[in-house]
Amino acid sequence: MLVRPRSLASPEYFLNRSLSWLQFNGRVLEEACNEANPLLERVKFLAITASNLDEFFEIRIAGLLQHLEEGQVDPGPDGLTPMDEQQQVAEVTHEFVRQQYRCWNEYLLPALRAQGIRVHSLGDLNDQQREVVDDYCRNELDALLTPVTVDPAHPFPRVLHKALCQALLLRRRRRSATGVTYMGVVTVPRSLPRLVHLPDAKGDSFIALADLVALHAGRMYRGYEILSEGAFRITRNSNLYLQEEESRSVLESVRTELHNRRKGDAVRLEIESDASTEIVQRLQTVFELQDWQVYRTPGPVNLSRLMHLYSAANRPDLKFKPFQAKEWSLPKGTRDIWGALRQRDVLLHHPFDSYNSVVSFIEQAAKDPAVLSIKQTIYRTNENSPIVEALVEAAASKEVTVVVEVKARFDEASNIKWARELEDAGVQVFHGLVGLKTHCKLTLVARKEEDGIRRYAHLGTGNYNPSTAAFYTDLSLLTSNSEMTAAVHNVFNFLTAYSEQPNYNPLLVAPVDLAERVANLIAREADHARARKPARIVAKVNALLDKNVVQELYRASQAGVQVDLIVRGICSLNPGIRGISDNIRVRSIVGRFLEHSRIYYFQNGGDEEIYLGSADWMPRNLHERVEVVFPLRDPLLRDRVKNEMLAAYLADNIKARFLQRGGGYKIPARGKAAPFLAQDFLIDVAEGRRDSMSIPVAPEKPARPRVPRTRTSSKSSR
Repeated sequence: MLVRPRSLASPEYFLNRSLSWLQFNGRVLEEACNEANPLLERVKFLAITASNLDEFFEIRIAGLLQHLEEGQVDPGPDGLTPMDEQQQVAEVTHEFVRQQYRCWNEYLLPALRAQGIRVHSLGDLNDQQREVVDDYCRNELDALLTPVTVDPAHPFPRVLHKALCQALLLRRRRRSATGVTYMGVVTVPRSLPRLVHLPDAKGDSFIALADLVALHAGRMYRGYEILSEGAFRITRNSNLYLQEEESRSVLESVRTELHNRRKGDAVRLEIESDASTEIVQRLQTVFELQDWQVYRTPGPVNLSRLMHLYSAANRPDLKFKPFQAKEWSLPKGTRDIWGALRQRDVLLHHPFDSYNSVVSFIEQAAKDPAVLSIKQTIYRTNENSPIVEALVEAAASKEVTVVVEVKARFDEASNIKWARELEDAGVQVFHGLVGLKTHCKLTLVARKEEDGIRRYAHLGTGNYNPSTAAFYTDLSLLTSNSEMTAAVHNVFNFLTAYSEQPNYNPLLVAPVDLAERVANLIAREADHARARKPARIVAKVNALLDKNVVQELYRASQAGVQVDLIVRGICSLNPGIRGISDNIRVRSIVGRFLEHSRIYYFQNGGDEEIYLGSADWMPRNLHERVEVVFPLRDPLLRDRVKNEMLAAYLADNIKARFLQRGGGYKIPARGKAAPFLAQDFLIDVAEGRRDSMSIPVAPEKPARPRVPRTRTSSKSSR
């Protein structure tokens, strides 16, 4: 009897993108509730969940609503139509918000009070604190407030995106017999801190700025009776809609759209649960919101502002213990970084290895008179960036070319500023390619030496941002390999002149060939497995969403390839389906540092290959961005990635959670294994307390072989 192969396009084989992301944010919330974390770090995790949810609404939900308005009914790979997705997302997000405020009210607030950190309500201020509040309002707050009463002469004010406001239901005292009510709106000034510090001999005390606005509402609305009030916040559509082909300048087009973003359609209303139904209904009418888009909050409306509490409370005992990143030093016999890179490549694992080495690479290139040119991409960087300063300095004496991605989401305004500053300094600034974001992380240095011009390159998985490099895990490769640097040079030609090569070997470049070559690498492992050769895939990414990649992984699993995926966030692959994905394990690690590095390991019949890069396995990375994935050629560097990094993440039995069939995450069964936390282990390695090859890999169920043993990894594979 002929057995037909099962189709890999069935909706049961794909998890929904939005629901998967919400599960990831639930993992972050789990860390906020986890008493094993320092208390103020838990507050920080809670603030991160709120910030994450903001972006989810202003981008993902905004896009979903547009699909509904356009009448789209076609289901996605998971079988859900836009309407199905909206209904399920509404249910999950409302429950998630309830859990956020439960974490704040039931867990964090009592724990903070026990540690002498208090967030006061108006009713529990002592005389001294009330006097401080009155002085603060009189000297700092009142002059910035503009009360508005909505009536025929005063239309509803323009409420800015994510601006905190106070809504009031008012009735004139002299006309109270008429029963006419009015809406009052006061915008809470963005220039003032959301938490105001109060004197407290026993600890740290704060009060929310919104409460102070409410306290002085009576003074602002004299002649009115205040019937009800409540803080609220509107989230708006923040997608950019650019007609790049029709615009004279991508930079000017982005600048225009940034202005429009502040006036995007409302997608969510957050409002204090004490506000009256009438206030809520009036706001719903004004902003044209459905019931599911309204979120009643039994606490601070904007939980992301609790990040201020983390920063303001001077309690290092309630935060993660600081650690010392390892500084890379020149090897013996070399005088400068150029001599070191002529000897061999350098691999850095941030934040465990200091990012100072990357900054120094660019700064030395800027100052070195032998350096003739510098080329660099910038997707995101920090304020007062030392890298931008170095490029500005270099422009005075050498050719400097910078590709600034002005469409980097939420960093558009900052990148426009950097682009202008670089141009003013004489840097050749480009804004990438029409229709494509430039997401690759590349620097190329051309230096005149005794034997001619030699090129040096930095290739990374993370942004050129020393600030985020302190808490994002990323990888940097510094190299003078002529084949690698020539390929980087060709990528820059692609970015500045759209000069496309047939291939960019040894690099994998999107949108040219990355998608095809990733599929081929996965298929090659399947061929090895069918030939009974060593076949294994370990991939660490931020997100896995591309349908073709998922299907190739299913085929590899069916062929017998053992696949371990370390996916921080969204994952549409459904693991554990018999005959489809039962050889695939998916884990997510959420911890002290944001996992951001992308690593791809292929056993390749015993001839192992490891790639690093800026690309996740998502359609946008494979087809809509310029991305670069690069191989590690040095065997010692491959061993370090395999035996130190990947083995550590696969051994984690504290922060790791396994994705279950159908969605949801499960804590791994530890059994008799000792507790092992990957990020703590990597800190210990950086500070010299642990041997990088001494990872106690503990089996968990489902038990599968770890990264294959080599002569240098026998300890870590026990």
